[in-house]
Amino acid sequence: MYTPARHSRRLEEIVHAHPRERLVRKPGEKWSAQGHVGHLADLEPLWTARVDDYLAGAAELTTADLSNRKTHEAGHNQRRADEILAEFRKARLQLVDRLGGIDAALFAESILHPKLRTPMRLVDHLYFVAEHDDHHLARIWELVTDERNS
Repeated sequence: MYTPARHSRRLEEIVHAHPRERLVRKPGEKWSAQGHVGHLADLEPLWTARVDDYLAGAAELTTADLSNRKTHEAGHNQRRADEILAEFRKARLQLVDRLGGIDAALFAESILHPKLRTPMRLVDHLYFVAEHDDHHLARIWELVTDERNS
């Protein structure tokens, strides 16, 4: 079962279990484990904006930056991991608190997804967020545990 801080706790456990050198190493030109953590924090404003879209009855969901420019330019490897984790935890808990005050009927409301061009219910959007988190958690785990990346 999903709990509000589950992904934050899992991120913290992974990050705290590995040395900085392992967190910031980059295989090729791809993101480091810490870059993936930063990416999760970077997307929290999008998830919140989309919840706001449902609350406002918008015709279309806020568009994502599919180039991930914010993450590429953020310099997450130069930051302290605890700082990034704190940002993610704070933003995610704010999102969950916001959702807690929403009328249950709104979770079934649909808004057009800008890329898929199909209606998406709020509950489906939140499921997508959880799946997106899981994808990056798996990649982070792979990066910090794969000895070939040493």
